[in-house]
Amino acid sequence: MMNGKTTVGVIFGSRSVEHDVSIVTAQQVMRTLNPSRYDIVPIYITRDGRWLTGEPLHDIKTFQGEDVLTVKGVQETHLSSSTGHKGLMSPPLVRGFFKRQQFQKIDVIFPTVHGSHGEDGTLQGLLEMVDLPYVGTGVMASAIANNKVLTKAVLRDAGIPVVEAVAFTRHEWLQDEHRERILNEIEAMGYPAFVKPSDLGSSIGIARVDDRERALLHIDIAANFSRQVLVEKAVVGCIEINCAVMGNHEIQTSVLEQPLSAEAFLSYEEKYMRGGEGGVKQAGMKGADRIIPAPISEELTATIQDIARRGFMAIGGQGTARIDFLVKPDENEVYLNEFNTMPGSLAFYLWEATGMNGAAVCDELVRLAKERYEEKRRTTFDFKNPLIEHVARRGLSGIKK
Repeated sequence: MMNGKTTVGVIFGSRSVEHDVSIVTAQQVMRTLNPSRYDIVPIYITRDGRWLTGEPLHDIKTFQGEDVLTVKGVQETHLSSSTGHKGLMSPPLVRGFFKRQQFQKIDVIFPTVHGSHGEDGTLQGLLEMVDLPYVGTGVMASAIANNKVLTKAVLRDAGIPVVEAVAFTRHEWLQDEHRERILNEIEAMGYPAFVKPSDLGSSIGIARVDDRERALLHIDIAANFSRQVLVEKAVVGCIEINCAVMGNHEIQTSVLEQPLSAEAFLSYEEKYMRGGEGGVKQAGMKGADRIIPAPISEELTATIQDIARRGFMAIGGQGTARIDFLVKPDENEVYLNEFNTMPGSLAFYLWEATGMNGAAVCDELVRLAKERYEEKRRTTFDFKNPLIEHVARRGLSGIKK
């Protein structure tokens, strides 16, 4: 931060079926971050797990080719494993007879990896290990929110209404005796229902089923995407209402939206491919049809915003998330459906309707990341005791197993 700017590393791509969505999100974030306040370092993880950096990664056209590493100005890199050198280590530059490894200091990481190895807590765990501040929820909250089965369990325990569902593992589904039991449980719950991979987003692998035959087909498909599958009872006659939340301790909520779709849920195409030729600013959830603010009563709006705060706090959320609800306005029924934590949704459009533009949202998220990191530094991770000396004197045979 020699020039007074914060250096932000934007991580995206990775080994995930949502790889392409992640590239689009990263481009949106890098365009939105204020260049007068931040030095932006793109960090791209390829589909096979190589880490790359370089100026060409700021341009989405770079990713149209087969091998990004062949693009001039792109080079391999990796996060330093030393907490004393927080940043990127890249291959040596040869200068005369000397080789000197390149080091790029990073102040804050802005993760934009969707799905596996990004929203599930694994990337957050790596950043905790290398002791880098990062935007969004931590390891535990990310893991819970990314797993629809765990999410339901935590929310039920917190007294927050969720939709009835049958959950099982891929291993169980592949056993004939368990398969029959699972199908019977689904039928007892009742059709129509939604089949969902437990830990994927972007509507990948999700399907509505109305009978046993369709359930068989789509559970087989979902089991290819996740080791856990959820079959959720459809809430007939409901509308979808979404609310964004932001904060570490004091959680603020956005205005509400009602997404519009001819289907029972927004498909991948509706979410990400309805922006026409307008480029990155048109891409993503903003491209879908919606009503903002949602056309529901003030009382119901307040109820949903309150549940959003409580739900986010129940999973230990920090930073930001978009929370999706299923609502029957006439009956005042509200079900918390799922969390979209970083980077599942930055919900720029919801915050814009609340009064914060995209740059202000990014500023606040970076501030919250630094705040959470400072709080983490108050935690003691080193505890010295005489155990090693004790064992050295007495030998390992004296240690109880």
